[in-house]
Amino acid sequence: MPKPILLAIDDDTSVLEAVVQDLRRHYGQNYRIIRAVSGDSALETCVQLKQREETVALFLSDQRMPGMSGIEFLQQAMVLFPDAKRVLLTAYADTEAAIRAINAAKIHYYLNKPWDPPEEKLYPVLDDLLESWKQGYRPAYEGIQVVGMRWSAADYQVRDFLARHRVEYKWLSPEYSSDALELLKKKGIDDSKMPVVLFGDGTVLLQPSPQELAAKLGLPMQAKQDFYDVIVIGAGPAGLAAGVYGASEGLRTLIVEGESVGGQAGSSSKIENYLGFPQGLSGDELAKRAYLQAQRLGAEFLTQRVTALRCENNYHVVQMADGRELTCHVCLVATGVSYCKLDIPGESKFSGAGMYYGAALTEAKGCAEEEIYIVGGANSAGQAAMHFSRFASKVHMLVRGESLVKSMSKYLIDQIEAVPNIVVEPFTEVVSMSGDTHLECLTLKTPNGEERRAANSLFVFIGASPKTDWLPKTIACDPKGFILAGPDLKARAAKEWTLERDPYLLETSVPGIFVAGDVRFNSVKRCASAVGEGSIAIQFVHQYLATL
Repeated sequence: MPKPILLAIDDDTSVLEAVVQDLRRHYGQNYRIIRAVSGDSALETCVQLKQREETVALFLSDQRMPGMSGIEFLQQAMVLFPDAKRVLLTAYADTEAAIRAINAAKIHYYLNKPWDPPEEKLYPVLDDLLESWKQGYRPAYEGIQVVGMRWSAADYQVRDFLARHRVEYKWLSPEYSSDALELLKKKGIDDSKMPVVLFGDGTVLLQPSPQELAAKLGLPMQAKQDFYDVIVIGAGPAGLAAGVYGASEGLRTLIVEGESVGGQAGSSSKIENYLGFPQGLSGDELAKRAYLQAQRLGAEFLTQRVTALRCENNYHVVQMADGRELTCHVCLVATGVSYCKLDIPGESKFSGAGMYYGAALTEAKGCAEEEIYIVGGANSAGQAAMHFSRFASKVHMLVRGESLVKSMSKYLIDQIEAVPNIVVEPFTEVVSMSGDTHLECLTLKTPNGEERRAANSLFVFIGASPKTDWLPKTIACDPKGFILAGPDLKARAAKEWTLERDPYLLETSVPGIFVAGDVRFNSVKRCASAVGEGSIAIQFVHQYLATL
C-alpha cells in the first residue's frame, strides 16, 4: 500500500528544500514527502492524487506566495482531502492573519519561520497532528474481495473455502452494499459472472473452483518428492497429530488434504473440553497451531484430493485428483466423517442457499437479527448454537429425541440453558423446505403436528458418514463404511487378514495401511480422541517399518 503523503508548498526553493529535508529525516520511513512551488501547482497535484486514490495526511504551506496564498490553497485543498491536517508556515508579520485563518480556513496550526531547531519547533507539533490524523485514518482495503450474492451456493463455496484456509477477505454483496456492483462496473465485469474474486495485485477470478483458488493463493498443489515414509490422508485432528509425531520422529511425512486443514473440527466455533485450554479455543485456532507445528517439525502439506489407493510389491501408491501418483511405505487414512444429508424435498435446491451442513461460520454475521434453525443434538450442534446466538435474534435447536442429555456434554447443555435466545425443541424434525431462489420456509414435524415456519437459514448436524467410498475393496469396512482395524478387524473380518502376525491396533486389513480418527469403526467421536489415535498410530508405523 502506498504511504500516506506529506505535501510541502513554498515558492522559495531554498526554504522548500530545507522543509522537505527536515520532513524526510523524521517522517520518511512512514510517509511519502512531496513538494510544490506554488499554490496552483500544489492544487493540481492534489487533483492527481485524488484521481489515483492516494491519501494526504498533512499539508505544510507557506502563506506568502504569488497568485495564491497559503490560506487560499489550504481552503481549496480541504475540499479534496478534508481529513488531512493543515499547517500554515508564516513570517512573524503574518501571525495575525494566521490566527484569523485558524477559524476561517480551519487551519490546525501555524508555525513561524524559522523553525530551527526542528526537534523543538517543528517535529513536536507535527507529531501530535499526525498522531491525531492516524486515529481517524482507515487505509483503503487492498486484500482479497469477494463479490457475490448471499443465497448463491457458488458464492458460499468460495467464502467457505477462504475461511477454512484462514485467508482474510472482504465480502461485498449487492443485497447489502451498493459498492458491490459499482466495483464490478469499474472493473468492467458483468454481474452475471458472480461470484467474483478480486485480488490485491489486480487479478480477478470469475466463478472460481476450489482448485483455481488454491492455485492462485499459492497452496501447495504438487508434492516435493515422489516417495515418502508415510503419507497421511486427511488433515483433521488425527491427521495433524500423525503429521506432528511422524515428522518429529524423523519420518518423511506428507499430509494430503483436499478441502481444508482442521477437518470437521476446524469449523467448531469453540471447543471447551480439550485438555490444557481452560477457556476453550476454536477449532480453527487448534488446526492453525497444529498445522504450524507440523510444518516446523518438517511435515509437508499437499492441497489435493485423493481418488485411489493401491498396493504394489509392499509399497502403497496414492493417486491424486489431478492424476499424479505418490508412493510410500505406510499410508494412514484419517479422512474423518461428513454430516449425513437430509433426505427431504428441497435439500438439493437449497444446499448452500440457506441450508448448510456444519457450522458455516461464514454465514454467522449474515444471520444478524434473524431467526435461524439448527438440526442436531450433539456437541457440534451445541457449539454452533452458542456461536450463532451472538448474532441471530433466536436460535431454534431441532432435536429428534426427548432432550440433549444423551448426545451432548453437560457443560454445553448448561451453557445453552443459560442463553435466552436459544430454544431447544424436542421431538421435532424437518420434513421439507421451500422457497424461490433460496430457503424461505421450513415444514416441521412437531409433537403438535406439522408446522410451516418462515426461515432463511438452516444448519444441519446429523449423523456421521465416513469418507471411504474411494478406498479399494481390499480394505475391510463395516456396512456403514467405517474402516475396521486391529481387534475389530479380527473380530468382524478375520478372513481379510492374511499375515501370520496379528494386525497392529490401528492397522487395516491391508498391511501397512493404518486408520485413525472418526473414520475408524468404533472410534470415540471427540477431538482429543482423534488426536490421540493420530499420535499413537506413528508408534505402529515404526513397528511396521521394522518388519520391512
